[in-house]
Formats: sequence, structure tokens, C-alpha cells
Amino acid sequence: MEGKQVVPDLFENDRNYVLGDPELDIIGDRAKLAQWRHKMKGPAFYKLGRKVIYSGSDLNAWAGAHRTDPNQDGVV
Repeated sequence: MEGKQVVPDLFENDRNYVLGDPELDIIGDRAKLAQWRHKMKGPAFYKLGRKVIYSGSDLNAWAGAHRTDPNQDGVV
């Protein structure tokens, strides 16, 4: 993949994250995540009863899709 930079994962791909896990604070606090879920925005999630679960691989995919590179045209 020429010209495409590999982005390191922010989350462990094979781990599930639940509300209250401090790693989720990287993308937003509990209130922000709740707003996104209500508006069907933000990263994909599972809702099992009252438990909200985020897959690490889904979080990495979402974060990667929101990456901005101000130098993508080679301008330094």
C-alpha cells in the first residue's frame, strides 16, 4: 500500500470494553458515549441487557476512520 501510513491500534483488538473502563475516556466520557449511542453515532457497540460493550476492533476501526492528517498531500 504505497503512500498509506499504518496507524497503530489505540485499543486491544481482541478485548471487549465496558462502560467504566478508563481506556474509553480516550474517545469520550460516559455522557458523550451515551449521547452517541442515542443518536446512533460513534463506534459500534453491543447492548446486552443493561450492559454496553465495545469491541476493541470496532473501536480501532472507528478511530481510524476519524483520523485526520494535515500533511496528507505531502505539504510540510
